[in-house]
Amino acid sequence: MASIAFYTLGCKLNFSETSTIGRQAKDSGFDLVEFNESADIYVINTCSVTENADRKCKRVVRQAKKTNPESSVIIIGCYAQLKPTEISEIPGVDMVLGAAEKFNLLEHLNELKAERDAAIVHNASIKETRDFVPGFSFGDRTRTFLKVQDGCDYFCTFCTIPLARGKSRSHTIEETLKVAREAAATGVQEIVLTGVNIGDFGVGTEETFFDLAVELDQIEEIERFRISSIEPNLLEDRIIDFVAHSNRFAPHFHIPLQSGSDELLKKMRRKYKRSLYTSRIEHIRKQMPDACIGVDVIVGFPGETHDQFMETYEYLRDLPVNYLHVFPYSARANTTARKMEEQVDESVKNERVSMLRILSEKKKAAFYREHLGSERVVLFEGEERDGKMLGFTENYVRIEADFREEWVNVPMRVELLEVNPSGHVHANILGPKHAAVLPNEAEAYR
Repeated sequence: MASIAFYTLGCKLNFSETSTIGRQAKDSGFDLVEFNESADIYVINTCSVTENADRKCKRVVRQAKKTNPESSVIIIGCYAQLKPTEISEIPGVDMVLGAAEKFNLLEHLNELKAERDAAIVHNASIKETRDFVPGFSFGDRTRTFLKVQDGCDYFCTFCTIPLARGKSRSHTIEETLKVAREAAATGVQEIVLTGVNIGDFGVGTEETFFDLAVELDQIEEIERFRISSIEPNLLEDRIIDFVAHSNRFAPHFHIPLQSGSDELLKKMRRKYKRSLYTSRIEHIRKQMPDACIGVDVIVGFPGETHDQFMETYEYLRDLPVNYLHVFPYSARANTTARKMEEQVDESVKNERVSMLRILSEKKKAAFYREHLGSERVVLFEGEERDGKMLGFTENYVRIEADFREEWVNVPMRVELLEVNPSGHVHANILGPKHAAVLPNEAEAYR
């Protein structure tokens, strides 16, 4: 039996797709092993959002060949679609599969047996990538990432994703529900909805992301659904209102902003102005005061002045959001922004990134402190770290407790007590959410 190992770089969508291909391999008789073990075939699913992702791909190839010099290495994913020739020239790479071909990986394996002088490349034009392949991640005992959408019709000037993944597409609600139920059957209690632009679900049809959410909310086997990230122009008020009163959707939103300057938003070719973003945040706060709100921000976009950066900084400082994902602008081939003048110096980018990341830590700590004394429900993860276990509440507060195997993947009621030195929240464990625990029994969970 041949063995195969997978390594995933990048986003939650990539993790979902890697798991899907891994299950295909296992069903076909392959022995799935960990990437740090000796395998006959190593598959690396790549990202190409930043230059660092490209360099990391090369490092992982070297790692695979060091573990087993006789192995075959296959590169798939966004980087493979964008730069197939460049990847094929990396020492140790045997095959490169683009966006349309990666889900047919098993059909291409026989080609590896033939004598050859160069890596095999299968890379069709992204315009030919039209099929939607559903999937969900597997391996985490607590949550799974459910792929509900792929591709993007937005051409933001800094982004290569439309070039790497093609046009926006998705399954029908009926087909998506089938895959969601398959994921639920694995026993996980949380499903994270993921895609490139999930608010665009159903584009070209009469179905919408709102319609999908309403149907998913009826799946009783799942404790909670979480929306991974959604564009502000697609986060309709009715979606916010629905989450506020739903059975299973977590009060947690991650909403890309990228810049607090309308001038820069226009240069980025974003589909909203700051005023719309503000209205979305205000509506969430009105409907769900305890909701957690995360924000994506790009700093050092070409032409970003000190004043424009400070406009973003002060906007985010005063906005009632709770954490930031901060990225320094990275020039990508074949994007409009790469050709723009006034590229910002790396040292300036780094300084601005640092300022916003410090602001993020302050906001997250303040959010945690606001909820001390409240009762929440946490799903603890299965990984033990120095005798401790971690988990998230429904509104994304990170809880830390002494490790107890019986608490893994069980919705547990907790009382938030204090923020510990690691930045997590120490909590009083009150007992399982779905089992009655008498007051004199609660001590057993402390």
